[in-house]
Amino acid sequence: MAFIHPWFLAGLLAIALPIAIHFFELRRPQRLLFSNVSFVREVKIVTASQRRIKHLLILAARIGVISFLVLLFAQPILPAPEAGAVQAAVVNVMVDTSPSMRQLGGDDQTLLENGIREAAELPLAFPATARYTLFPGKPASLGADQYRAAVERLQVSGQVGGGRNQLQRYTSGGHLANGPLFLFSDFQKSTFSAQALREIDTTRQVFLVPLAKPSGANVFVDSVWLDDAFVRQGVDLQVHIRLRNGGVQPASNCQAKLFVGRQQAATFTATVPAQQSVTTQVRIRLASGEVQQCSVQLEEYPVDFDNTYYFTLQPAARIAVVELAAEPRLRQLYTNEPLFSYQQAAVEAPDYPTLAAANLLVLREAASISGGVRENLRRAVNQGATLVVVPAAGAAGRDSYNRLFQDLGVGPVQWQPQGTKLVLQEVATPGAQNPFFRDVFATSSQRAGMPKAAPILRWSRSESEVLRMRDGEPFLAGFRSGKGMVYVFAAPLSDPYSDFMQHPLFVPVMYRLAMQSYQQEQQPAYRLTQQTLTLRLPESANDKGSEPVYRLAGDSLTYIPAQRRQGGTLFLEVPPGMQQSGFYTLQRNNKPVATLAFNFDKRESDLRSYSAAELRELIGPNRPTVHVYETSQGQTVAAHYKATRVGVPLWRYCLWAALACLLLEGLLLRWNRRGASVPEAVAA
Repeated sequence: MAFIHPWFLAGLLAIALPIAIHFFELRRPQRLLFSNVSFVREVKIVTASQRRIKHLLILAARIGVISFLVLLFAQPILPAPEAGAVQAAVVNVMVDTSPSMRQLGGDDQTLLENGIREAAELPLAFPATARYTLFPGKPASLGADQYRAAVERLQVSGQVGGGRNQLQRYTSGGHLANGPLFLFSDFQKSTFSAQALREIDTTRQVFLVPLAKPSGANVFVDSVWLDDAFVRQGVDLQVHIRLRNGGVQPASNCQAKLFVGRQQAATFTATVPAQQSVTTQVRIRLASGEVQQCSVQLEEYPVDFDNTYYFTLQPAARIAVVELAAEPRLRQLYTNEPLFSYQQAAVEAPDYPTLAAANLLVLREAASISGGVRENLRRAVNQGATLVVVPAAGAAGRDSYNRLFQDLGVGPVQWQPQGTKLVLQEVATPGAQNPFFRDVFATSSQRAGMPKAAPILRWSRSESEVLRMRDGEPFLAGFRSGKGMVYVFAAPLSDPYSDFMQHPLFVPVMYRLAMQSYQQEQQPAYRLTQQTLTLRLPESANDKGSEPVYRLAGDSLTYIPAQRRQGGTLFLEVPPGMQQSGFYTLQRNNKPVATLAFNFDKRESDLRSYSAAELRELIGPNRPTVHVYETSQGQTVAAHYKATRVGVPLWRYCLWAALACLLLEGLLLRWNRRGASVPEAVAA
């Protein structure tokens, strides 16, 4: 046994007071009443030994009161097995508030509720002067009452991202105070690893508290996609929905419903084995040209935080095609399809804003390219546009082409010497595995005769090869430049260098080039854990000369995210206050411009977690400062910490013993007073 305040033991000297009082009472003369008339008064016979025992009991009770009161202030404790631990001045507490903590534990309460209950009892294991730092939240030193109130206010946040992300965020930022760290989490295998523990100071005491939970099944929507990148109004769209089971048990006959707006568009059931996925195809049709708020809703319990997946669908805008040439030879090609918006511009004096707004730029056989045109083409490609370069036959403008290729990072290229005899060669049949021609030749296994061309350009390597000549030389290849692509033909498309424009393959190739140039203004869905969103939004006439303010509004809450606009691209940071999944309206100067769908990180739906034994094995024997506490053994974390690292305090027992001695003394004195009215006769 040890004492927290041993200097209070000097108070045991006060025991001399009851002893002195005892001996003083023994020396005091006793008055004896004796009557020769035995029937006048009743005489109580008391032996000398009985009186002596009573006085000794009173003395012992008084000594006990003083002794136990002194021990009460000295605070005796039974030393803990790990008695080397000292009482910390600051305690760091980290509670995992990721969406997976909304699953039910063994007592029909969520894991977050269990973690809050355990964390709120930690002040019972530390002195009253201890301070607490709670995460997530602002790093601040809190008293016990303030700490409990802050713990009770914790809620699930879709931006937390699991225990590992919290550890990395606060340890790398230097937010942890000098003191022990308690981490309450479900320790998912998809988000937690030993790497997060290696980043913590080896001298810090770390206590991992895995929150017990039953294992089961959990079906969630892994992803949703369309066969066609272009969402068209009034046309059947095939939607692929991939369901995945993140639990450890199979899920049978899980019912799912697809909603487009408020109308149910499809329903289906699926059986998903544990840790596997199944894909279902459904057909829908958009009757409106407005953006549609779509969702896939699952009927699967008891894990329901990820039962709804939100996404948006909107008919695609027309693809802007600009032909830079002396004459509009591609007009009939692109105007026959309402999907495209065609414009022709002269190379000598094009409209630069038109070039900046184009999706596909076709530079066809320009005799020469000016510096202004080169700069605007480079800028458009860097922002995501696609440029198709068809070289001119003349040698006068080759230097300007070389400078354009150099600005775009294409090449090096080699030109056929002027005056070389033209030799037409047949273009090789595209391979069946070429992704550029996917579904182009789906109806025929025998390809028609291929076009012929006399290349005047060659290059050694490219990002993607679309067409090659029979001798292996490239005919059409793509090069990545900035955010866009540059496609280069090896020969002019006009006679006598090529008959490609008269070949049936010309239409699907040019259409595919235009379709690949299309970039959606926004994604169908985003994750709350994404840090930055990139949106392509057209500038408004009201925004000129002023900086527009963008807001995200959802239900009754409105957020102003950190934002930056560069050209036609808007960069937004997800506001820290956005914690719930759902639809949010992007507003510009209080006017809606887009609807964004946000979902939880799908890694949160993988419910495989580390058990206490697995955590100990993951930590290994080289980290003696990292400990694992279990909450499923009928003992709270605070009680476990006190028993193993603080010791068992005995002051409560001293208080009860002092009260018991005081009660015993009172009973003995009261019994003595009752008998004082009766004369006593002492029999030797």
